[in-house]
Amino acid sequence: MRTRNDWITRAETGADIPTVREIILAAFETPLEAGLVDALRTDPSWIDGLSIVSAGEDGKPVGHALLTRCHIGDTPALCLAPVAVLPEHQHNGAGSAAIRAALATAEDMGERYVTVLGHPAYYPRFGFGRASAHGIGLTIDVPDEAMMAMSLDETHPLPSGTVRYAAPFGI
Repeated sequence: MRTRNDWITRAETGADIPTVREIILAAFETPLEAGLVDALRTDPSWIDGLSIVSAGEDGKPVGHALLTRCHIGDTPALCLAPVAVLPEHQHNGAGSAAIRAALATAEDMGERYVTVLGHPAYYPRFGFGRASAHGIGLTIDVPDEAMMAMSLDETHPLPSGTVRYAAPFGI
């Protein structure tokens, strides 16, 4: 079994698309998440290089993380879309490796802010905090602890405002 620190991470390629779809279908109860990733690939919110896979030494992806464009008010930001890992590789760092690689790539690209709707116990370890503490909200009602945000550049505090996601999110 692989450990937390020995995953290879890289940008998703066109050849990875069928495998990424399999990962998402295996990791979630419905095909909605796979459909969301497919829809994001054709949306202007897609940013090449911010769809990351984690793979073992054989190079076959087992995990996937995706950042797409969103806005906090009028300020450009990124949104962490569904993170998925094949069930047999869950809880051993494949998802975390993909998230960390996506965040590092975004930072290298000069991106400053990231939002996420997700499980409150999972994302704080990456530096996410409650979005509401910064005046960030949504147009839909979600549990306060599930809407999180982070600044990739500590010299720029998070902006406040309402998050506008890409159309495929339906928010």
